[in-house]
Amino acid sequence: MNLTILFGGSSYEHEISIVSAITLKKVLKRTQLQFVFVDAQRDFYLIEPANMTSKHFSSGAYKKAKQLTLQKGGFVIPGRFGSKALATDAVLNLIHGRDGEDGKIAAMMTFYEVPFVGPRLEASALSYSKLTTKFLADSLGVKTLPFEVLHRDDPRQIEMGYPVILKPVHLGSSIGVSIVREAGELDYALDVAFEFDDTVLVEPFVEGIEEYNQAGTLTNEWELSIIEAPHKEAFLDFDKKYLDFSRDEQVRAADISGELAEQLRATFQRIYDPMFRGSIIRCDFFVKDGQVYLNEINPIPGSMANYLFDDFEGTLERLVRHLPSEPAITVDYQYIHSIQSAKGKA
Repeated sequence: MNLTILFGGSSYEHEISIVSAITLKKVLKRTQLQFVFVDAQRDFYLIEPANMTSKHFSSGAYKKAKQLTLQKGGFVIPGRFGSKALATDAVLNLIHGRDGEDGKIAAMMTFYEVPFVGPRLEASALSYSKLTTKFLADSLGVKTLPFEVLHRDDPRQIEMGYPVILKPVHLGSSIGVSIVREAGELDYALDVAFEFDDTVLVEPFVEGIEEYNQAGTLTNEWELSIIEAPHKEAFLDFDKKYLDFSRDEQVRAADISGELAEQLRATFQRIYDPMFRGSIIRCDFFVKDGQVYLNEINPIPGSMANYLFDDFEGTLERLVRHLPSEPAITVDYQYIHSIQSAKGKA
């Protein structure tokens, strides 16, 4: 399989995406890989595998690489005597946050008829916002924790009792997230969150709640990962998630009952199908009093959650062979011709 990994982007999670791409270079041992970097100015660069190091990007050395353009069918290397196509079986969208998860890349890939692994436009639009994710879950009959929403210019007060957790609506990787244990801490936490977003989600912070992660995809059949019980802390801050995203060794499955495992798998499948077909996603769940709650959807999880799969590379290969495609639409201009005929025009 020849796979192009697309990473970077104009996003607060730009560096996380670089870490994810470097990790997949280590993980995908039998796949022929090409790397296309999107810098903060949204220019495309073809990166040699040997240059896939964090310093290559932080130093700006990537700017010496060949620049690419996107046209129908895929990326091309422009040249004085014509353009050379970058041959690939599929593009893996590995851009976290804005650009990658908000639908821009999905729309471009679909418009230019480029086969790609990643959430499609509708799935991106709904899962990029933590608020619309709540609405999606509700429509599917999946429980979420109660919440309030604060906008930048709203009065700085909440109705639910403390402690609460504040989350910028459009960011991942725990950027701008704070636990607020009393009213006197609210102002500062909102200042932090509003540095990154205009809208903040407020949820109750529940001590000791059980947390589980489930990843998976649908190829010609369901391919679900193990269920992970993540490391227990109040929450994983940016620095811890930065390290988390570089994981490339499989973790142990959570020690849970078969009944709970089936509940988590069934809830994941309800969320995934059909909206997220063509992607590998990770859902993070809470379990409280025996009830499963969706915490968030990771439509492009860090390092593609490779560490949760027995055979991640095989799963990815099978997914590339079963990517969804848009139906062909034939335009024959019969409507216009009928109008012209009715008016006596040729």
